[in-house]
Amino acid sequence: MAANSLDRAKRTVRTQVWDALTAADAVHDASVHGRIPHFKGAEQAADRLAVLSAWQRASVVKAVPDKAQLPVRARALEEGKTVYMAVPKLATPKPFYLLDPAALTVPPAEAADSRTAAVIAPTVEVDALRPLDLIVLGSVAVNRDGARIGKGAGYSDIEFALLTEAGLVTPETIIVTTVHPLQVTATPIPTTDHDVGVDLIVTPDETITCPAPHRPSGVDWSSLTTERIAAIPALMARQAS
Repeated sequence: MAANSLDRAKRTVRTQVWDALTAADAVHDASVHGRIPHFKGAEQAADRLAVLSAWQRASVVKAVPDKAQLPVRARALEEGKTVYMAVPKLATPKPFYLLDPAALTVPPAEAADSRTAAVIAPTVEVDALRPLDLIVLGSVAVNRDGARIGKGAGYSDIEFALLTEAGLVTPETIIVTTVHPLQVTATPIPTTDHDVGVDLIVTPDETITCPAPHRPSGVDWSSLTTERIAAIPALMARQAS
């Protein structure tokens, strides 16, 4: 599928899901369009995730900073897990916040908030991260086969690629997304080689195991513009190495 057609197809899926969530009053956002949905039931999805063996085995978690995944981040810190969270737009040379539960100066639920983390958490370079047991992604839409799309900015895919090249994502690393049931769509989701699939989809009501989701092996430099690379210091450093 040509790039323009693929982008249009993705936008169609996003719009369908955003419209469905809005019609069902299933989100906390005044307007969900253009966002990772802050869906109602996020706490219940976090509770469901927390009983899974993949979660219970994990001691190091990389999580998105979105509001929908705040209960997941808080739960991880409360249970003594180390949490890494990306700096907005990966815009600094040290592009991840380190939330160490043993070093928090505020309660875990506060530390897990992205605005608080930006104040209290040190930032670290990619190579300073510990190997990741679990990665928690935000999504706009997912299929039961593990195909996923976010809001279109592409930062989760870039993070995953950088962490994979650094050896921090292994075949044992579990990729999870927490979503509202309306975000699990039967509409085909077009994907490219740099799109990250998920192993598990967790809703407030259901846990879905996805068969053989796609995992990029590293950074797809051909998909990145010069301007995009220049805006992300970690990409610049990786390209120069």
